[in-house]
Amino acid sequence: MSALDRLGRHLLFSFDAEAAHGMSIKALRCGLPVGGRAPRDARLNVKVAGLDFPNPLGMAAGYDKNAEVPDALLSLGFGFAEIGTVTPLPQAGNPKPRIFRLVEDDAVINRLGFNNEGHDACEKRLAARFGRPGIVGVNIGANKDSTNRITDYVKGVKRLARYASYLTVNISSPNTPGLRNMQAREQLAELLVAVMIARAEAGQPVPIFLKIAPDLHEAELEDIAGEVTEKGIDGVIVSNTTITRPALRSPTHTGETGGLSGKPLFQRSTAVLARMRKLLGPQRAIIGVGGVDSTETALEKIRAGADLVQLYTGMIYAGPSLPARIVRGMADFAGREGLKSISELRDTRLDQWAARPL
Repeated sequence: MSALDRLGRHLLFSFDAEAAHGMSIKALRCGLPVGGRAPRDARLNVKVAGLDFPNPLGMAAGYDKNAEVPDALLSLGFGFAEIGTVTPLPQAGNPKPRIFRLVEDDAVINRLGFNNEGHDACEKRLAARFGRPGIVGVNIGANKDSTNRITDYVKGVKRLARYASYLTVNISSPNTPGLRNMQAREQLAELLVAVMIARAEAGQPVPIFLKIAPDLHEAELEDIAGEVTEKGIDGVIVSNTTITRPALRSPTHTGETGGLSGKPLFQRSTAVLARMRKLLGPQRAIIGVGGVDSTETALEKIRAGADLVQLYTGMIYAGPSLPARIVRGMADFAGREGLKSISELRDTRLDQWAARPL
């Protein structure tokens, strides 16, 4: 970390985690912090689902829930940014406090519950940046009290597809009761059919990704892969936060309910990623998320089968210069190894990761 990053972390960590998050959004809106320069290196270009990514590192959904700072995030060095999760109607989310830092583990537990300003506010901001360069994905969800969650996803597709580089169907948050049940095959099939019909009716051939949980068993992964393939979904994002609690060192907050993200999620999420690559085959896109906090962890996701990677919690601990540092590290690695494309690295440790126990 740079001295500026260390100072920023010390300042933000003096505040409640959610207050600090809000402060960081405001800082980005004002043009701060400056994260450093990421190289534009042709060897890092990746073409996925018809989109040309300048580098394979993205900001995961959950940080910029209301599409307030996607362009500022891109300026930090990210090759793409994903906003949301956004629901049709505004909702406050779960009671506070609901974000907990596990500092000794470089981890976070959150139970936010899709707190966001809804489609209207999101659409207004996305429309204001319409036509600007940069890949910005939109992560869509369902309201907690919705009487028909599939209809909520359909609304998201029809309302936001025209502004999105890609759409992510998020059915994997542990913080909306019953949402993860939509990963079961029968419900998933119904949802994916509805989403694909909505995309066709919207007249926007935007790629569709499905975001899944890391807490799935082999048979469940097989069912998801089968439905994704059958329904023609463009790719899968592996994974959301985990409700499991691996061995943690932090003395406080480890018993809080919610989803765990950060360094402890890396092993499990990467093993699930590799299994999903095996099930989907080489052609369908996969974005790897969970525990990415360095060049090496980002590269390891690619070795395990990811085309692209995302981070969020890693930047909480390593600071806003992290994306540029990771991208520089990727470019340096490609140069040392004589790679023509970073994509040559994909699947080189697929078998090893797929064999790891969940």
